Amino acid sequence: MFSLENKIALISGGASGIGKAIAELFAKQGAIVHILDLNKELGEEVCKKIIEMGGMAKFHVGDVSQQEDVLRSINSIGPFSILVNSAGIAHIGKADTTSEEDFDRIYQVNVKGIYNCLFASLPILKKNPSSVILNIASITAIVGIPDRFAYSMSKGAVYGMTLSVAKDYLADHIRCNSISPARIHTPFVDGFIAKNYPGKEEEIFDKLSKTQPIGRMGTVEEVASLALFLCSEEAGFITGCDYPLDGGFIKLNN
Repeated sequence: MFSLENKIALISGGASGIGKAIAELFAKQGAIVHILDLNKELGEEVCKKIIEMGGMAKFHVGDVSQQEDVLRSINSIGPFSILVNSAGIAHIGKADTTSEEDFDRIYQVNVKGIYNCLFASLPILKKNPSSVILNIASITAIVGIPDRFAYSMSKGAVYGMTLSVAKDYLADHIRCNSISPARIHTPFVDGFIAKNYPGKEEEIFDKLSKTQPIGRMGTVEEVASLALFLCSEEAGFITGCDYPLDGGFIKLNN
């Protein structure tokens, strides 16, 4: 089950975090993986690791916020049938503490970046039967989270784009879904804690972990496992859905 043998997948933001875990798992399941990321060093390291493990991967350097970069990279791949939009950046701040520069930066990567990948990929995906698009959203698209104004805005847009694309391309047999993780343990989380709470890393990590009712943060591997299912043939009847991966945050955090 959940084989991606003979499938070609493009993963934006695949050089680190959730995108990296998805790229590695997809390759393990037989997919030929293409990674689109701005970080050339990390992206090439991921591809090297995949190849050393017997998989197939290729790195494409590019900024998802720049449509010319995205078009150039995607058009060089050739036919593919899986698109995972994982590239994204975070921001902390309220509406009156978020600068215009930061708001625009979040929009350019988290919203326009997905649009650019969709714009460049859909003409290719429409030529491949049973193509799949998976967007990485967030529980901030569904519930209010303190100090996440711009980030919540961007992930709400991701959720909306998921529904729109799922509806618009039914006749082309393209499925489109999204995953909305709660707090996932990534290098960003460790960096944020170290920067803002020096000397209190363990205390803050434990505090943040317990904001999920299940008592811990999720792992990137858990997100990748759900991504694998949603992009596999076993999920062929699923489209236009968002899947919270939240340790009970939305329904049980009373």
